[in-house]
Amino acid sequence: MELTKHAHACVTFTDDGRTLLVDPGTFTPNAAELIAAADAVLITHEHFDHLDEAALAAELEKRPDLPVFGPAAIASKLGGRAVVVTAGDRITPAGFTASVHGGRHAVIHADIPVIDNVGYLVEGRVFHPGDSYEVPEVAVETLLLPTSGPWTKFGEAADFVRAVRPARVIQVHELMLSELGQNSARMLLGENGLTGLPLEIQPLGSSTAV
Repeated sequence: MELTKHAHACVTFTDDGRTLLVDPGTFTPNAAELIAAADAVLITHEHFDHLDEAALAAELEKRPDLPVFGPAAIASKLGGRAVVVTAGDRITPAGFTASVHGGRHAVIHADIPVIDNVGYLVEGRVFHPGDSYEVPEVAVETLLLPTSGPWTKFGEAADFVRAVRPARVIQVHELMLSELGQNSARMLLGENGLTGLPLEIQPLGSSTAV
């Protein structure tokens, strides 16, 4: 299976001619193109940087049978055209296996309501947490680690990696960091920093076996 890194929180998984897309949001310039090429779509939560609502709704008008999975708010925004998932669910989008974990978005501020957020473990190996450092109660081989956003903190990111104990860490959710900021994250969170594991920064559009 291959993972391709797109802008911000968006990634695709490809295997045997099948494509599974996760979190095509408005921060991903080619979101509409990625959605059009996908065989199934997973959404972690309703924030615009993870869900390009207009692009996904437009594709569902063309392909009403496109499988879309996400929390209840996703189905609501898409007129019921999404399968609602919660922690503990096991699904097979486009023939991939995925288990659902977590449930709540990380706290941004006491004045901002906390929304639903789910993470997905794809093929029992790769975990996309959405906007949360909630630790899944399963073994994780490759962790996609959010490094920027109004809810993130490097110390909490380090504790998250330590708790999950993956073999590999790949950065996602990075667009609020400059190049200098990303390199700082790599130093602080990498193998010579707080986690003992390299923080891989994948160039946009690049693929890696997972």
